[in-house]
Amino acid sequence: MKRIEKKKIEKKLRHVVSLFLLSCALAGCGQQEDGLLLPGSLDIGQDNSLSGAPSMEEGSGQPPAGEDASTALEDVSQIYVQVSGAVAAPGVYALPLGARIFQAIELAGGLTDEADAKSLNQAEPLADGQMVYVMSQEEAAAQAHSQPLQEGQGGSPEDGRVNLNTATESDLMALPGIGAAKAKSILAWREEHGGFSQVEDLMQVQGIKEGVFSKIKDSIKVE
Repeated sequence: MKRIEKKKIEKKLRHVVSLFLLSCALAGCGQQEDGLLLPGSLDIGQDNSLSGAPSMEEGSGQPPAGEDASTALEDVSQIYVQVSGAVAAPGVYALPLGARIFQAIELAGGLTDEADAKSLNQAEPLADGQMVYVMSQEEAAAQAHSQPLQEGQGGSPEDGRVNLNTATESDLMALPGIGAAKAKSILAWREEHGGFSQVEDLMQVQGIKEGVFSKIKDSIKVE
């Protein structure tokens, strides 16, 4: 009986040990399996390239670096100049920074046959907003005649008086009491009547009375 009971006890012990070992084995595999899955999940979660999230630069709405700087450079590298007078196509023209007067004249179609090329320095640098006026030969001659004699220029018959028949608007406005309106009236009268035959004819111009005439009579002439 004791032997039979001993065998039963040993059998139960083996059964218990087998169950214990089996449970330990199963528990060990589960831990190993968890250990294999955990690092993989961590790798995926920490990989920003797989998450699809935009970088700091993407979606920021900011223009590419240097765009504002290039736009500003373009703005300051161009100037606008008005070309008037004896040129083929007067107007406002855009030129590169550092351009010269001769380049502006070329854009305006060049000088006309009546232009006085000696009246301006075509090599002069231009500035933004500048006006280049090319005088005609007649205007240049009238301006030269209206300039007073400089000391030491003996031998010239010029006396510095303004010739009413060749004076420009600016020449007339240099006279005392003659503004833009009166100067335009003088030019209109001269064109209508073919010129002045004597300085007293100036009082026939609208707005020119004896008081104004008396102030300028010694500064004008008729030729």
